[in-house]
Amino acid sequence: MAEFLTGLKRTDYCGELRSSDIGREVVLCGWTQRKRDLSQQLIFIDLRDRTGIVQLALDDKTDPAVLEKAALVRSEYVLAAVGVVRERSAKTNKIPTGDIEIEVKELRILSESETPPFEIIDNCPTAEATRLKYRYLDLRRPELQNNMMFRHKVAKVTRDYFDENGFIELETPMLIKSTPEGARDFLVPSRIHKGSFYALPQSPQMYKQLCMVAGFDRYMQIARCFRDEDLRADRQPEFTQIDLEMSFVDMEDVLEIGEGYIKRVFQETLNIDIPTPFPRYTYNEVMERFGSDKPDTRYGMEIFDLTDTVKNSEFGVFKNALADGGSVRGITAKGAVKTYTRKEIDKLTEYVRGIGAKGLAWIRWTEDNIASSFAKFMTPDEMQAILAKAGAEKGDVVLIVADSDNNTVLSTLGAVRGECAKRLDIIGDGFNFLWVVKFPFFEYDKESGEWVAMHHPFTSPTDDCLDQLDGNKGEVYAKAYDMVLNGIELSSGSIRITNPDLQKKMFEMLGLSDEEAYAKFGFLMDAFQYGAPPHGGMGIGLDRLVMQMLKAQTLRDVVLFPKVQNASELMTNAPSDVDPQQLADLGIEIAKTEE
Repeated sequence: MAEFLTGLKRTDYCGELRSSDIGREVVLCGWTQRKRDLSQQLIFIDLRDRTGIVQLALDDKTDPAVLEKAALVRSEYVLAAVGVVRERSAKTNKIPTGDIEIEVKELRILSESETPPFEIIDNCPTAEATRLKYRYLDLRRPELQNNMMFRHKVAKVTRDYFDENGFIELETPMLIKSTPEGARDFLVPSRIHKGSFYALPQSPQMYKQLCMVAGFDRYMQIARCFRDEDLRADRQPEFTQIDLEMSFVDMEDVLEIGEGYIKRVFQETLNIDIPTPFPRYTYNEVMERFGSDKPDTRYGMEIFDLTDTVKNSEFGVFKNALADGGSVRGITAKGAVKTYTRKEIDKLTEYVRGIGAKGLAWIRWTEDNIASSFAKFMTPDEMQAILAKAGAEKGDVVLIVADSDNNTVLSTLGAVRGECAKRLDIIGDGFNFLWVVKFPFFEYDKESGEWVAMHHPFTSPTDDCLDQLDGNKGEVYAKAYDMVLNGIELSSGSIRITNPDLQKKMFEMLGLSDEEAYAKFGFLMDAFQYGAPPHGGMGIGLDRLVMQMLKAQTLRDVVLFPKVQNASELMTNAPSDVDPQQLADLGIEIAKTEE
């Protein structure tokens, strides 16, 4: 039967005791990691709490009643132990407390446990779905507990840094007006205003801009955000953002604050000195060189342009792409000829077709010859010119994409570059930060046939574009910037529009009438009529940052109670049906669909 803790008060954590504590009487509380019965009068119990494990020792000198109770202990029983720290006879360096043990004087079983569905150990072989169903047990594992405590430390450093730099932590609402911000909103029905809905915030974007209008000057918040979109390894439907906004600044000021924060948090949590300032690339540059607006620069394999090299080629794939205004580009996988056999290249070709390209041309330079998927269409001089442009040598594989759409060519090669790097195991182990700046203001949506804002409609165009807003939308650039770490976008931000006439113009260019714009953003437009300071900011993904700092495999390893691929939570079975009366109170009826 479970006992009470009455009369006992924990004095120490299990994993913090050391040889310097020998002779002290301590009171410890925790879970049973393992029990070893070596005889009726020799029992060892490994007691675990969030700091680690310490060994409890019971022997022939122990009170027989305490020994009898210890014999009942099983895995994951919750115990309280009173004892004296003594030197351990069989020392071990496997745990920090390996030099000492606890000579138990009193033992209480505070709670019994059924046999858990998996062992509470790191590198647990049990399927993730099972561990997520019993997440409260999964979180007992030292690996995940350390992740969560590290995340806490990052959050503390975050608050300290921004407080020291004059930022005020303010909380913005969770129930807000639904506004278009790029992703699908989570909607919350109103019982009081039947037929009307709140939205959960995709970000505090407009509220933090209103904080600038209100005169708070520097705002920050560790904010919860929500987006109803398909999940990936680096995405959850609810996530945490280190959100900030600053008045009377330009882009340089915001980037400097962001770099200072990264330098501080890495130094204080990992004792790693991140060099600043970060390298900067324009959007066009990273797309041309890496095929991605969030490039991983821990390895090379940069894209090269073959358009001029093959402009006179009779190879139909190249010829047709160039005739339609496209390009021919490639990457060189150094020393990859043994890894990328014909069979493996066929798999890679299917992969690129799956992401929108028509195919993949290739050259393999083996010890014996130069083999290619298009050699019969090329002269020897043309093939040599391609190899020279590719910087190829014996043992290399050249992979080429041609298309009438340059964006397809670049994004495809960017994806292939990442796939090859992982397969060849050439990705470095450091932390490569960079900024991507000068994003296009607009991007063309093929599905809708319309130009949409690449970031959001409140992003300011660059000064040199202000006189060209009636021209080609594809040549309008924004004062927008992204922070990238090892191929992951950590932060996105911009300098905002505060001129009402300019904001109206950008809405017009996005196809919004005055009435539509006011219906969606009227409260912000009204606020800007009352003296809006120049301002800008960014949001840094806390989940992604912690994931990268810990080199975790997925966000699920750094989020307390995560969702899975279909946005459900396996532990509570959310989302779930609700009582019909709740729906009636909200004026909602679920439409029935035919099987």
